Amino acid sequence: MRKLLASALALVMIAALCGYGFWTQQRPEGHYLSDLRIELALNHGVPGEHGNLLGVEPLLYPGDYQNLQRLHRKLAAYLEQARAQGLVNPRTVVVLPEHIGTWLWARGEKNELYQVTQSHEARQWLELSNPLRYGLAVLGADGDDWRADAHLRMKAEQMAADYQQLFGGLAREFGVTLVAGSIVLPEPYVKQGVLHTGRGPLFNSSVVFAGDGSLLGQPQRQQYPDSEMRRYVHHGRQHPLQVVQTPAGRLGILVGSDSWYPENHQQLTEQAVQLVANPAFLSGKGSWQAPWRGNRHQDASAGLALQRGEVSEQTAWQRLTEVAGTGISSMSVFMRGQFWEQGSDGQGFARQSGALLAGPPSPGARLLNVWL
Repeated sequence: MRKLLASALALVMIAALCGYGFWTQQRPEGHYLSDLRIELALNHGVPGEHGNLLGVEPLLYPGDYQNLQRLHRKLAAYLEQARAQGLVNPRTVVVLPEHIGTWLWARGEKNELYQVTQSHEARQWLELSNPLRYGLAVLGADGDDWRADAHLRMKAEQMAADYQQLFGGLAREFGVTLVAGSIVLPEPYVKQGVLHTGRGPLFNSSVVFAGDGSLLGQPQRQQYPDSEMRRYVHHGRQHPLQVVQTPAGRLGILVGSDSWYPENHQQLTEQAVQLVANPAFLSGKGSWQAPWRGNRHQDASAGLALQRGEVSEQTAWQRLTEVAGTGISSMSVFMRGQFWEQGSDGQGFARQSGALLAGPPSPGARLLNVWL
């Protein structure tokens, strides 16, 4: 009798495990309607032979990341509208916001992940739907926040491939140089024209795609990760800032709050930089007018011209970019939209020959254009 009960229990457990395994492989997709409108918030200068800096601040939500086709459709629609207004040409440098690639960890998951309202619920669905991948990623996790590390590490190879396919494809489709915001990956590097991931710590990095879709240079790692990411993202100061040649001029990238630090601007100036792209992300609805948070976890922040809480986020971001220097054009572009309960804020702006260029504030997707 005991053997019979044990056999029956074993069969039930095997059936349950098989059912769970089958469930984890199912990825049905729900219907999704997306707002493809975008406003031209800034258009400075006149068209010429030197090209332009074109910032795109997309309005994005978790559902946009369910598959690459959805995300491509939205971003391509924005660029198509820019092209219809004469803002896209072979010398255009498009700048996308920070972390636009990081959210690719959500690609290809179950509908429930996109439908919940809290980020901790989304993380739970991610873990339940990928038990083996998550378990292996936990074993290799690094940093103080091992759970956040594991979530990104488990999807890293897929994210890198998706990132290159999506943003390299957009650059080629529209024939532009494209600064693809940023993406958090373990030890990213480019080899033989392909973006790869390593096995080391996570870095918040930006990649530039040429007009033919190829990669320009190596991933530019963020030098000073902000306070919200420091528990699982490592600094990239062992990989100095680089400048790449584009049809519009010599381009450097300052990821996120890297644009605050004078030594970063000095590094780029010493390399004869002409254009600076600053993909940025500011969490929290209404935070643009809130007191500036600064970055008390970075020793270099003690030397900044402003201190935490002294001014608003808007004033701090705009004032600290002033060191870009005369003769250099820069563009700061912020992510918009909402991911579960996590809202975002920030209004993009540009600088040209030291002058601040900012359009009127608006809540939706925005285009920012500066003719060079």
